[in-house]
Amino acid sequence: MLEFIAARGSASFLQTPAWARVKSEWRGERVGFYDGDELTGVGLILYRKLPKLPRYLAYLPEGPVLDWSRDDIGEHLDALIAHVKKRQTFAVRIGPAVVHRVWGTKTIKNAIADDAVTSLTEVEPDVTTVEGQRVISVLKQGGWVSDQSVHGFTAGQPQFNFQLPLRYEDGTQKTEDEILKGMNQLWRRNIKKATKLGVEVRLGTREDLQEFHKVYLETAERDGFTGRPLEYFERMWDVLNAEQQGRMQVFLAEHDGDVVAATTFVTVGEHAWYSYGASTTAKREVRGSNAIQWAMIRAANDAGCAVYDMRGIVAGVASDDPEIGLIQFKVGSGGQAVAFPGEWDKPINPILYKAFDLYMKRR
Repeated sequence: MLEFIAARGSASFLQTPAWARVKSEWRGERVGFYDGDELTGVGLILYRKLPKLPRYLAYLPEGPVLDWSRDDIGEHLDALIAHVKKRQTFAVRIGPAVVHRVWGTKTIKNAIADDAVTSLTEVEPDVTTVEGQRVISVLKQGGWVSDQSVHGFTAGQPQFNFQLPLRYEDGTQKTEDEILKGMNQLWRRNIKKATKLGVEVRLGTREDLQEFHKVYLETAERDGFTGRPLEYFERMWDVLNAEQQGRMQVFLAEHDGDVVAATTFVTVGEHAWYSYGASTTAKREVRGSNAIQWAMIRAANDAGCAVYDMRGIVAGVASDDPEIGLIQFKVGSGGQAVAFPGEWDKPINPILYKAFDLYMKRR
């Protein structure tokens, strides 16, 4: 499985074998797709049991890992359905990690500035990929269903993400100066300000996850979300780094001995992710968040990555959108918003699936 992922250049870290050990409350299974003797795809399936019933949801977060430009994608998905049917599943959920639409920096800024626009989905994207269109068409024809009305964060993985390309279209790696020039003036000024005020960013060790977690819990309380326990991040560190040394790292931004921002960073092949981030309420003026982002971007670029992924955003761009600050911060990096096809379900037992769907919507 890892050999196939390496040959493709990258895949979501949620589809690596190690991720099954991170999500220990699910049962994991690794599968391969074959065309004759040729391995054409891989996938990590996570099975979640229904309460009091011997039936399971089969979930492939940001997977499976396929060449989505193939003509036989429908046959691959049919094979997946046939396989999970043998595992007492009532439905299978996938999230094709193929870019469907792209909104560039200028388009996003214009959308934010336009009071008549409330969502990126109301704005013509700069790119709509043929590959993404084909995937959606195949899914619809195959009877897969998706809640296309959802534009924010859902129970699964986000449909909208923010990515900073680190290479030009010809494959040339960008220089640090070129990446900086792509940022807005505020980002560049804040990076310089952090340096001038003495903010230092260092690469941490497993023990530093405790420092990260303190700031993370402060952020969770401030922003109103339920934080994960320290043990989750320690398990994530242990299993991801056991699979490949250095796959997960922790960065800490410090000012006069105080941790002012902390992040986790994951790399698979040519793709790097800013996976979790946290900052203190105190000393926000020293711009630790900008400093730590710049450190991770440089690390990804030094590793020869093609993409620095800042993970989920919402499509909402209205001035009163509760998540508007997130996209405003990320767009300053000079990156772009990308939309995947989203998560799609294939009901196998329609009655159980409908009951499950109603339960999730009530939650």
